[in-house]
Amino acid sequence: MKLSKISVLIALAFANQAYAADNTYFDNFTPLAASSGVRPATSPILFSSPNFSQTIISNSFNNGISQYAPTVLNNGGDGNAPDMIDADPSGRYIFMPLEQGAGGVLRIDTQDTNYNTRTTVIVTPNTSNSQGFIRGDASRFTPWGSYLTGEENLSNGTVTSGNGQGRMFEVTNPLTATAGTGTFVQRNSVIPLVAHEGMAFDSAKNFYFVDEFASGSVYKFTSANANATNGNDYFAAGTVSALKLNSGAADEGTSLVLGGATNWTTITGVNGRGAADAAGAIGFNRPEDLELLKLANGNEALIFASTAGDNDNNSGNGNSHVYLQNLVTNELSLFADSNTIDLATGLAVGAGLKSADNIAIDANGNVYIIEDRNGSTDNDIWFANDANHDGDLLDAGEGLARWASNGINGSEFSGLYFSKTNPNLAWVNIQHPNGGDDLTVQIAAVPEPETYGMMLMGLGLMGFVARRRKNNQA
Repeated sequence: MKLSKISVLIALAFANQAYAADNTYFDNFTPLAASSGVRPATSPILFSSPNFSQTIISNSFNNGISQYAPTVLNNGGDGNAPDMIDADPSGRYIFMPLEQGAGGVLRIDTQDTNYNTRTTVIVTPNTSNSQGFIRGDASRFTPWGSYLTGEENLSNGTVTSGNGQGRMFEVTNPLTATAGTGTFVQRNSVIPLVAHEGMAFDSAKNFYFVDEFASGSVYKFTSANANATNGNDYFAAGTVSALKLNSGAADEGTSLVLGGATNWTTITGVNGRGAADAAGAIGFNRPEDLELLKLANGNEALIFASTAGDNDNNSGNGNSHVYLQNLVTNELSLFADSNTIDLATGLAVGAGLKSADNIAIDANGNVYIIEDRNGSTDNDIWFANDANHDGDLLDAGEGLARWASNGINGSEFSGLYFSKTNPNLAWVNIQHPNGGDDLTVQIAAVPEPETYGMMLMGLGLMGFVARRRKNNQA
């Protein structure tokens, strides 16, 4: 009987260990009550848990990209501004475009212990390699193993010849490219020109993207060859459509809050913005990042931020909308805004939430909302506690919690990305700080001390049982 009880304790201890191994510790924290003040550049982030750590793994003035910094520093004081982050399927390499000035693409080998060799500029700014690429923003690895990015600007909707016109590019050799040898292929034979930021693929390999503009739309590309093994075939032919309310044309700037039944209306032509407007597609108030979210019922949904969305056209009491587009029911709904509960106070988050920009999703399917605000003043990352993962924050105990805050003057968070292979690793960029030295920071989460205690207890009990069995056999 005693042995049976001990066995139960061992099972409980290792059940806890197995649970921890399968889930992230990033959602175990106490919400911050306020934003960070000024912090040292060596420790730029204020976290909501002592069990989160930060390590700077790359910076603009080092690791092979410092040679471009002087050129970019003349453009508004920014450094190279590495932006949105994505990773290859192995999780070893992370990729990001350069947003400011002359654009390019960075690759960081997260397993390279040499700080001075881990970062490689695979698409070099200001060279024929980059084809005049500027203000890179979008970042997405493809199902066939290449890397997509796109230009953030579209010259206010005027599509003309020349550089910087809302183009999308594919790096076809992202893992093998050495410095300046990324094969950079424009993919606009069917994909229209828009101001790129968010990109995502669903499980059926439909491709979604946004037009970051004051009345920008959300788009879907359905390839004629969805199972293609290369970009040439995938982007050669297909249908482009834009998201539209069944009730008719709507613009968030005047309708303020959008929602309801939707459809995807087919558009054609090189000018994605003009075609969407002509088709009566939804005009969101600066849609930015976009991610694919799986709900508890198995439905896939797009979740995206509308940076300038505002409930009452008064940004002083908060602004930004985060929307959820259910890809099964075709319903558009509001996920978070300034009326969402701040879990630190129990009151509406109000002016605490402004300029929501990036979206990230951790290994437990939790959503994080990253603001485009002022470092050392009010630039935060918010954790969205959708406890039952039904795609809203309306149930008891649900709401927003300040998860991290940026303490570097003049900068903003960008590109938070949670590893798909290690649930307790993440990376984020700190863009354009005063002085121009951008940072890429690795974030790690470790278990609470009591979790280690349970693991050690389990190991000790296993040793005791093994010795007892050996003595009994003797």
